[in-house]
Amino acid sequence: MIKKKKELKSFDTDLTKFVSQDIIEQAKAEAQKQIFKLKLAELRQKQGIKQTDVDGFSQVSVSRIESRSDIKISTLVDYVHACGFDVEIKAVPKKKKNKEEFVLLRA
Repeated sequence: MIKKKKELKSFDTDLTKFVSQDIIEQAKAEAQKQIFKLKLAELRQKQGIKQTDVDGFSQVSVSRIESRSDIKISTLVDYVHACGFDVEIKAVPKKKKNKEEFVLLRA
């Protein structure tokens, strides 16, 4: 007789059966920090800019910025501008019912 394995319905739902919500939230926050680092490097690379060619930043500074998970907004704005982009920071409601976004910064 062969036993059937239970299939996972939803990773998030099934994960809560085995791991506390605190640990899940910490993991999500850490994942977002790692994604942020990757996006900064990707932004520069999509423009075809090498770390040594970012205006106003040394190669070491660019490397540090791209490896940080926490960065000052002013540094972020300067870096993004040097890569040929503008910055827009929005406040977005957590609840899906209210879809209104609020622009906090355009630079």
